[in-house]
Amino acid sequence: MATVDFKSPVFLKQHIKDILAFYHPHCVDHAAHGLAGFYQYFKNDGAIYDKQTRHLVSSTRFVFNYAMAYIEFKEPEYLSLAKHGLAHLEHAHKQASGGYAWLIKQHESGAVTVLDDTNHCYGLAFVLLANAVALKAGISDCKNTISQVWDLLEQYYFEPQHNAYLDEQNADFSHADDYRGQNANMHLCEALLMCFEATNETRYLKRAKQLAETFTVKLAAHSQQFVWEHYNKNWQIDLDYNKDDPQHLFRPWGFQPGHQTEWAKLLLILHRHIDEPWLVTRAKSLFDETLSIAWDRQHGGIFYGFAPDKQICDSDKYFWVQAESLAAAALLADATNDESYWQWYEKIWLYSWQHMVDHQYGAWYRILSAQNQPYSDEKSPAGKTDYHTMGACYEVLRTLTLRNA
Repeated sequence: MATVDFKSPVFLKQHIKDILAFYHPHCVDHAAHGLAGFYQYFKNDGAIYDKQTRHLVSSTRFVFNYAMAYIEFKEPEYLSLAKHGLAHLEHAHKQASGGYAWLIKQHESGAVTVLDDTNHCYGLAFVLLANAVALKAGISDCKNTISQVWDLLEQYYFEPQHNAYLDEQNADFSHADDYRGQNANMHLCEALLMCFEATNETRYLKRAKQLAETFTVKLAAHSQQFVWEHYNKNWQIDLDYNKDDPQHLFRPWGFQPGHQTEWAKLLLILHRHIDEPWLVTRAKSLFDETLSIAWDRQHGGIFYGFAPDKQICDSDKYFWVQAESLAAAALLADATNDESYWQWYEKIWLYSWQHMVDHQYGAWYRILSAQNQPYSDEKSPAGKTDYHTMGACYEVLRTLTLRNA
């Protein structure tokens, strides 16, 4: 395989285009007077295997994909498709309560059947992110949606005594589940950083910093300085949650290497706006300690999970873990001027290029075994959309641009 310059902006932009080409334009559902959103289930070759089911996470991430593509490449079609996705969010996912249904069935007639009306904080985080990126792309109406979702989160999710958000409300916000988790809070930190950059309203930056302190400092102090996934109603660590289901899509058991490095990335984005040394120190620690445990020295790549005793509990290789980690490595290299992080960046990229990237059909495989073999021919079920992989490329591009400014 030819040598690739993974740090080249030309390479990174072309890779984004190549990934986008896997989805675009056949991911667009033109039914229901343009309010049907996007298809969300793709086989390896791009074939769509479910044309009706819509997941809030995919619906929002497609808006992110198209809005970011418009910002970078200035193709008017990308902006119109970001608007297409926003219209679907407001028409099909949004409920009378002000919340957004987690899972729906989209009919060609335009009718929508709600399959799961749970109001997940994780989902609202991505509604915020989608609207913030769209606002950056010039869609001014999104500022009102951002404020509305912020108010919803303040009223029903934020727990000021813990400086964290609860996870799940029912359809009409009359009952909150007792589960508490870091994942929704991590993605809210990401979304709030984007909201700050899009609006320049400091409340979003202040809250992003609070979340970072809560999870990477305060709570991590009780879990070996790593970020644990699951907590009870009082924000005490729950070591048994999903222990019998370690591969749960949104709430797996164990320490998640990808979430440690994703937090490292967020801490460094926060550091661009708030010059406090602890942000870099914690980012370094999370990245260094995680990679020392989770890098597969035999087959390459980063394992999916490790137990509190630091033994690998899930040896699969997930696409998003590699993507978030290479982005974190680039940001660390920039923040510390330590060349070893560029070496990690190259190492993770080379593994991903050899095993994760589908050079025939495009995009990245979703999940491989420890030996780097695929489990199925499903490349992109609901939730994927390659938001992580394109997002990593955009973040590295931004880092390189800021460095050279």
